[in-house]
Amino acid sequence: MSVREEDLEVGEETVTRLRVALLMLARRLRTTSGEEGLTPTQYGVLATLERDGPVRAGDLAIAEALNPTMLSRVLGHLEERGLVERSADAGDRRSTWARATGSGRRLVRRLRRRRSALLLERMDRLDEADLRALLAALPALEALAGVRAPAAVAAGGEPA
Repeated sequence: MSVREEDLEVGEETVTRLRVALLMLARRLRTTSGEEGLTPTQYGVLATLERDGPVRAGDLAIAEALNPTMLSRVLGHLEERGLVERSADAGDRRSTWARATGSGRRLVRRLRRRRSALLLERMDRLDEADLRALLAALPALEALAGVRAPAAVAAGGEPA
């Protein structure tokens, strides 16, 4: 374990507690996409397309850490459901663009609302001290996850 200062020592038990808490919360949030018949990977791809607009398949594979074959299967499934459209790149016929359809965008927004409601429900169960601690820890959790709140989110918008 890395220790910056003696009074900030983070032991294995603390790391385990944090890991388990995050995994359990993430697992619960992922069930919302399953209720709509999507795997977490399918939802991730669809949410990225909804957030970023049309994306080249190669760039999407990198963003979602998927190999091209797996991405092709995921896009095929989403396309069959009418959630995604693919088209050839006019400048490079070897390249494909993907974009969320209106139905896909609506589904992502519905799932985001459901996930937010789930989090709000859980947060409502916290006592005031725990809620304040959670809110104070939000910047650290964002840094830990490698994300920062974009200006749109700070202004009331929605991330993926």
